[in-house]
Amino acid sequence: MVGSGNSNPGKGKNLLAMINYQEGSIVSRELVNRKAGTVTLFAFDEGQGLSEHTAPYDALAYLLDGEAEIVVEGKPHLLKAGEMLIMPAGKPHALRALKRFKMVLVMIKS
Repeated sequence: MVGSGNSNPGKGKNLLAMINYQEGSIVSRELVNRKAGTVTLFAFDEGQGLSEHTAPYDALAYLLDGEAEIVVEGKPHLLKAGEMLIMPAGKPHALRALKRFKMVLVMIKS
């Protein structure tokens, strides 16, 4: 699927089924990789996270399952399945799995 956006146009996909949890790990699967941006699925096991970092582009995190804490510029945001948060370009942010969670991360480069 990487680069093509969809290897089977017109056929729906179940995002939750496209990635599995792994104990003690973070799993990722890139679905789209274009000049304008990327779409990546993530599965975080409980307690796993990404330390504070910045990205040069805006990013939208949409939780498909579970619960996460996303801290943007020192302010914590608690998200549950069905909720999303935009992380602005150049602003420090971090993620932590309060319960294991799956998310779609959409990075807009232009």
